[in-house]
Amino acid sequence: MDECLFCRIVAGEIPATVVHETDDVLAFRDIAPQAPTHVVVIPKVHHRDAAALASADPALAGRLLAAATDVAESEGLTDGHRLVLNTGSDGGQTVFHVHVHLLGGRPLTWPPG
Repeated sequence: MDECLFCRIVAGEIPATVVHETDDVLAFRDIAPQAPTHVVVIPKVHHRDAAALASADPALAGRLLAAATDVAESEGLTDGHRLVLNTGSDGGQTVFHVHVHLLGGRPLTWPPG
């Protein structure tokens, strides 16, 4: 996984603004935020996408979502937030290490944009 951007962030090779960390989850600010609060939440171990994580380690998938909820609370997103899991190229995934985008801090419309 030497070329995986998120694995390199976990390894400390690429800096990130970390807002939450547990033994198996890392959350950091997105470098190109799409909302006033935009945090990326990842498992520290590599899984290609949400389907791979759910198949390989459903308990870790649950901890990933719990961590995203913890970050939303710590960020003060009391009026709501959005969690986005893009899976596969057609789903908009650009980094192939499963990750949750936590978006909030303003009303979020659907569809986005």
